[in-house]
Amino acid sequence: MRPFRAAAFLFVLPLIQGTPQRDDGQWTMPAKNNAATRYSGLAQITPRNAPRLRPVWTFSTGVLGGHEGQPLVVGSTMYVVTPFPDVLYAFDLTHEGYPLKWKYRPDVNPTSLGIACCDAINRGAVFADGKIIYNLLDGHTVAVDAVSGKELWKTQIGDMSQGETTPMAPFVAGNRVIVGPSGGEFGIWGWVKGLDVATGKILWTAHNMGPDSSMLARPGHGRYTGAPNIGVTSWEGDSWRRGGAPVWGWISYDPQLDLIYFGTGNPGPYNTEQRPGENKWTNSVLARRPGDGSLAWAYQFTPHDSWDYDSNAEMILVDMVVGGRMRRVLVHFDKNGFAYTLDRVTGELLVAEPFANVTWAKGINKRTGVPILDTTKTTGVSRGNVQGICPSLEGGKSPASPSAYSPRTGLFYTATNNLCMNFQATPVTRIAGTPYIGASTPYMPGPGGNMGEFIAWDAARGRKVWGIKEKYPVWSGSVVTAGDVVFYGTLDGWFKAADAKSGRQLWKFKVGSGVVGAPISFRGPDGKQYIAVYAGIGGDWFLLSGDVRSDDPADVRPPADFAPDLARHTSQGGIVWIFGL
Repeated sequence: MRPFRAAAFLFVLPLIQGTPQRDDGQWTMPAKNNAATRYSGLAQITPRNAPRLRPVWTFSTGVLGGHEGQPLVVGSTMYVVTPFPDVLYAFDLTHEGYPLKWKYRPDVNPTSLGIACCDAINRGAVFADGKIIYNLLDGHTVAVDAVSGKELWKTQIGDMSQGETTPMAPFVAGNRVIVGPSGGEFGIWGWVKGLDVATGKILWTAHNMGPDSSMLARPGHGRYTGAPNIGVTSWEGDSWRRGGAPVWGWISYDPQLDLIYFGTGNPGPYNTEQRPGENKWTNSVLARRPGDGSLAWAYQFTPHDSWDYDSNAEMILVDMVVGGRMRRVLVHFDKNGFAYTLDRVTGELLVAEPFANVTWAKGINKRTGVPILDTTKTTGVSRGNVQGICPSLEGGKSPASPSAYSPRTGLFYTATNNLCMNFQATPVTRIAGTPYIGASTPYMPGPGGNMGEFIAWDAARGRKVWGIKEKYPVWSGSVVTAGDVVFYGTLDGWFKAADAKSGRQLWKFKVGSGVVGAPISFRGPDGKQYIAVYAGIGGDWFLLSGDVRSDDPADVRPPADFAPDLARHTSQGGIVWIFGL
């Protein structure tokens, strides 16, 4: 590719990064913009006045569960999606008390509750073509009229009998709705699909491994350089058919290149000795054409994953100087503990440095992109109980905790975890629709005494700029604003604001339940800037925190050994909070 001129770069940069000169004040897609920066151009809230933030509105969703994802604000309406049963609310922001406009109650198969891997969560909706589009847990995508709340179409995309559920937030690129499944722990054959925005019709399906024909891959055409049928030859026998590679995280889009970017999850089963080979394209980023799903390039972060290091975390698209050259890059914080900066045109590795405590690898070979393994940390049945692996399978960062980027500071802001694990694999046989795991993986806190940290990261150099240590793992997403304030939440129920430049804590508020969702920033009809966030602990932490549920007297589970007191600080919840000055 020829270098583009500076003037042209200055023109297209706002389009790529989604940061126009004046923010429209809305939040119409999960990550704010195509580039997944979660950056708000609103600047009324600043480090000087942030300590004066106060709650201005709350709403109980009526559901106790893991409230991941984020609200949407379209015009003067806020849309909220709950965990199962995936209820959609529309609130009128122009009237006092933000009264309910309508509520859409979908028909969701309750069987999905017994299949969903890690809590019955929902990661949110997207607005497009006058519709609110989101996934139901039971393998359906629905489109609802944004004005009336009427269901416009409903499409089955997943197969629960195979262990597929669909909690991810859809993404819209042009006239395509892009969706994928959970189910890596059930040995699914991972895929991503493109639906027609107008009708919901499935227009293409692309698998993440298997024959090139199933992967919509054409080696040697364009920039895809994978060997022919590498999605088969990098597996033993037909193990790719039950190899996982789910798509349950976040998607971004470069309209100039006409490429979507998304990560794939772990291979199945956890016992690596049942699936020799690099297992492509699990634990990878794939770049595809949204029109027909064709594969442009792929890069694998953790070949032959031995530790459940899913790569479903967001791919943030920015343009920055790396190594003295202006590059179109993709920045990704992987569960494996390394932060990657890739050329998003070609997939070339530019930077890969640890952002968390890492023991499974000594580094990443910058020429090949392949991890330099510490073989004493490789797992498998024949290896016995392998101890002291960092990060744990919760990741150096959870893919459920999306990062943010500020073009003002040039920094990325992300939640991190400081957990390690022991790993003992066991043989397992796949039965469709049942867990296909084969491992025992107890956790323990990593070095330093804190189990989490919220950090600012320089992706051009691969280094941490500042960090705020937290007692528990940090599991929320973040938003950063043009006022140079960054927001995030904690598992023990605090919602916090920090100076985006220095990391100085500015403000915090107890929101009643642990925060596992992502905050947003929007302009209200009164012209003022507001911050909204869900409070409702869940996801893996519903399983790990112990007695955080009180509506079922039979469900009094003990807490995990590494965080025995977390339930003293939080219980399950389902609250939407809005804060303002």
